[in-house]
Amino acid sequence: MKSGIVSIVGRTNVGKSTLMNRLLDEKVSIVSPVVQTTRNVIRGILNDERGQIALLDTPGVHRAQNDLGKIMNQSARQTVRGADAVLLVLDVAEKPWQEDDGWLRRLAREATALTIALNKSDLAEDYRAAYEALWRKAVEEHARQVPAVWVALSALTGAGVDLLTAAVFDMLPEGPPLFPEDMLTDFPRKLAMADLIREKLLALLHDELPHAIAVNIEHLDDSGEPWEMDAVIYVNRHSQKGIVIGHKGRLVRKAQRQAEAELTALYEKKIRLRLRVKVQEHWVKNHWILKQLGYV
Repeated sequence: MKSGIVSIVGRTNVGKSTLMNRLLDEKVSIVSPVVQTTRNVIRGILNDERGQIALLDTPGVHRAQNDLGKIMNQSARQTVRGADAVLLVLDVAEKPWQEDDGWLRRLAREATALTIALNKSDLAEDYRAAYEALWRKAVEEHARQVPAVWVALSALTGAGVDLLTAAVFDMLPEGPPLFPEDMLTDFPRKLAMADLIREKLLALLHDELPHAIAVNIEHLDDSGEPWEMDAVIYVNRHSQKGIVIGHKGRLVRKAQRQAEAELTALYEKKIRLRLRVKVQEHWVKNHWILKQLGYV
């Protein structure tokens, strides 16, 4: 039996959360085409006859503009040090970014076992050669022999994912499971619920306010049915509050209905969700609020 912790890393919006959900065959991390969707480190547990992989979905590394961004970058980088192996996700349909080069250099210096997932390999453009050249340069600079397995795949369609799973298992040490075999994730329930609500808002707002909003579950009563849930949506400015609420409250009500439906299906309990929008200037710099949101 193999078992170990595998950190999924990469720059923002390369498909790390989509890949983890595909590996687990369950939705554990929220997904969105908006960059910096994942803000927490989220653990998902994969069990099969070969053993157990504890996958860590991490925030995408980006050029941080505020305290929250710095926290996200730091948490992603720190997971590498405590992992048994690293899974670097690259978007092979795009030319390498500076952040991709940064990850390749860091892993050439720090990683002991590495699998490189060339995601979106089903698309027309293929910049694999460019990424391989950067990796060779990084390895030469650090004069280390890091075993790296390259796997072309599509997290969206599932093509190549079985090969990736086998490659990850090969990297892990032998040992007993680290978590109960019936556990899918240990991500706190309230944080997962808040993330799901934020996912619905991102889908409706598109690129309008992705980094200006956060969701906090203020109250959850699961003693009866329906479950009663109150959540607050934080925004930075009064002008943003109107955008989130929408004309005659339509946008926030639509997000509420969508979140209620998915939460009800997920927990198999009728859920009644109440949302309110609150202006909290500079919440991304407020340590107390960031702690409430589970970011610190």
